[in-house]
Formats: sequence, structure tokens, C-alpha cells
Amino acid sequence: MKIVTFGEVMLQLHPYGYERILQTDGYRARYAGAEINVAVDLACLGDDVEYVTKLPENDVAQNAINGARHFGVGTSRIVRGGDRIGIFFLEKGADHRPSKVIYDRAHSAIAESKREDYNWDSIFDGADWFHFSGITPALGGELLDICLDACRAAKERGMTISFDPNYRAKLWTMEQAAKTIKQITSYVDVLIVNENQAQQFFDVQIPKNERSGDDITDEGYRYLAEQISKAYGIKTVALAERRTFSVDENSFCAKLYDGEKIYSSEKYRMRMVDRVGSGDAFAAGLLYALRHDFDPSDAIRFAAAASCLNHSIEGDYNILSVGEVMALAKGSTSGMVQR
Repeated sequence: MKIVTFGEVMLQLHPYGYERILQTDGYRARYAGAEINVAVDLACLGDDVEYVTKLPENDVAQNAINGARHFGVGTSRIVRGGDRIGIFFLEKGADHRPSKVIYDRAHSAIAESKREDYNWDSIFDGADWFHFSGITPALGGELLDICLDACRAAKERGMTISFDPNYRAKLWTMEQAAKTIKQITSYVDVLIVNENQAQQFFDVQIPKNERSGDDITDEGYRYLAEQISKAYGIKTVALAERRTFSVDENSFCAKLYDGEKIYSSEKYRMRMVDRVGSGDAFAAGLLYALRHDFDPSDAIRFAAAASCLNHSIEGDYNILSVGEVMALAKGSTSGMVQR
């Protein structure tokens, strides 16, 4: 059985090295987007994945498709049409200067999708899992209805639905996002979210006695996940925790609630090569672990390790094997050269 992901792939243009957009005279091109990132990451781990989007009939869009195929992602369900692929410019930050993203994605092919473009019964043939993020409905037009159509079709087939709200302030307000995300969450089996957005979206606050500065107890995380799980009937809630010391140095850990208990990953402190895509790497790692029947403790360790390692890789795609992720999840942190 396969996983289906649905969302926008964009052309990413970024200055070489640490140059600023205002000073550069050249850009390197890659392709990225939350759902294609997850699809590629899962394919690298060995899963059968189908990626769904809408793209125009031109060479720039075809190159994105070719890249997904290179990593083993299925692309036969991609809809062709529309006039353009979305673009975003990524300026890489350093030290205390943050990274910057500028979007040029209005009127992209997927943003102008119609409900009739997607035959979900056909798309979901042979699939048991559907994954998407809040970025997709945030693009506007008919995409919320399209996502809800997909959720209903997935539910009718008994598929598992995973969802990452993945809030982007440049796409919509927190109020707009919360209203839509609550509507979607009623269909969701696996929710992947960070602790701050979880509180904002679902109107749940971690008790003050379970917090000390930025630190939250496991009981605080359990309370947050439990309230969301009960309110929306969600089987599994994964909560990511990131702390930012500078653009170059972060810490990351994660929690998993299975309806009864809260499980914790290791806390990794990272000096980063590239942060973008690490949330998608976490989602992909979690999906892989859950689909392959890891116990909850091992599942969240694997997912956090996948995210941690992604910070060491240029670009959004997490080009890692299961063995590499498993080694870190089991405590191999020496960094010694493998010979």
C-alpha cells in the first residue's frame, strides 16, 4: 500500500552561499514544498509514495517532476494545466541575521485548481495513507474544498489521514488559519504540530505550573495533546519543540501522545547547515515509523532523529537511509568518519 501526499511544489531560488538578495548577481535553483518534501523523504526511506499537485506544461515544471521521479516518488497522478509554477526566494541567514523567504506564488497552477481536477477515488487506488499540510488550503481558491473532498474520500476508504498545520504568516492570519485547521482536524488521525501553534489553533493552554520559562514538563505536553485528542477524536498527536539560540544553533526534540501516554525523543542541539525542510523531515520520519509499526517510544525517537539530521543537509529534501536515521535514534552521535 502507498502514501499519497498533496500540495504545491515551487521553484526555489537562493543566492550562492550567504549572499543577500540585495547583493547577489546569481541564484541557484532547487524545488521544494512541504508535501513534496515529505514524499521525497519517505521515498528515500523506502516507502511507496505518490505525490499529487497541479503543474503547467512547461520545462520548469517538468524538471520538478523529473526530480521527484529521480528519488522514486510516483508522479502519475499530477494534474497538468495552468500557467505557472510558484516561486520562492530564500536568503540564508547567519548568526543573528535570520533567513528570509519571499514568495512569488500567486496564480500558480495549483492555487487555481478546480475541484473537478482531482478524482480522489482514482488517486487513492492502492493507498492506505493521505498526508497534507495547512499550506495547501491557505493558497485559497477552491483548495480548502479540494482538501476536504480528499479527506472525505480517504475516510470512506478507511485510510489514515495525517496533517501538519504548518502555519505561514505570509499566507493567512492566525485567525483564518485556526478556523480552517479546526475544520480539517475533525478528519485527522495523526496531527503533527509544534507546541506554540497547538495552543493558538486549538485554544488550549499548557498549565502554568507545567512551565518554567521555555521549558515544559512532559505532563504539560500530555495535557495539551490530550485536550486536542479528545476534542477532535485524533488518535495520535506529535508535538515538536524547537528552541532558537541563533540562526546557526537550535535545539530540537519531540513528544508523541498515543491516546494514553506521552513519549519523548532525545533533545538534540544542532549547529545547522540548513534549517528549511526540517519540519517535513520530522513528519516523514514519523509517518515511516508509524507505518512500520514502531512502538511509540521508538517512533518519536526516529522522527526526531530524521529531523535533526536534515539540518546537516543542503536543501529541503532529507536524503537519508533508514540505517542512518536509526543510528542516530539509537544514540550514535560521535560524528566519526565512516570508512
